[in-house]
Amino acid sequence: MAAGPFEVKSCALIVRMDGLPSAVNLRELRDRTGRCSDKSIYHHTIERLIRPGFDEPEFTNDFAAWAYRSLGDQILAERLANLDPFAASSIESLRADILDILEERLAEIEHLPSVPWGKGFYFMQASIVVFDTGMRIGRPEDILGALRKMTRRSLYFHFVEGRSRHQGPDDFSDWLQAQGELGRRLAGALAGVDVQFFNLRDLKQEMIRRARGVIGGGAEA
Repeated sequence: MAAGPFEVKSCALIVRMDGLPSAVNLRELRDRTGRCSDKSIYHHTIERLIRPGFDEPEFTNDFAAWAYRSLGDQILAERLANLDPFAASSIESLRADILDILEERLAEIEHLPSVPWGKGFYFMQASIVVFDTGMRIGRPEDILGALRKMTRRSLYFHFVEGRSRHQGPDDFSDWLQAQGELGRRLAGALAGVDVQFFNLRDLKQEMIRRARGVIGGGAEA
């Protein structure tokens, strides 16, 4: 994406079971995390941001949230919550990081609690459906107004999912880099946002703050 206006897209997830039985204790969670699909690892980590009910930003992935809510294991939940899925070089690397934490906790505990029926960890995966919103960004200086109007799903697709898709810069930064000096400054400001620390509502505000800092000539970024 370089020449021409930036085409703002949106997306939706079509979620389905990954084909594994639910895990009802830590050992089963370890075993099935090692066998589930790459899409399932992606869904329970990065795609957690876009799903309804993501109101616990301290638990940045489903593994951590389940360990806290269902297993009642705060130590495990905190270790899993410290994972940064965006820092992993690949899904297999991220899977290995999760397994290391689960193995470590299994070696520490003497009692292996199981959760009641219906409270297990269900391994899911999703396909993403992308559609055009009709919104266009013609110039770098227009991105501030566009960000204010943009839905969280558009933000997720271009900024969060875009980083995974490109294995590098998000869609906005990719386009802005080819838009002259102002575009490159905006791209630099946005590239510094660490998605790990935000839900989508706060991520939007952070991006607006950084864009305003550049366009207004300030140094907020």
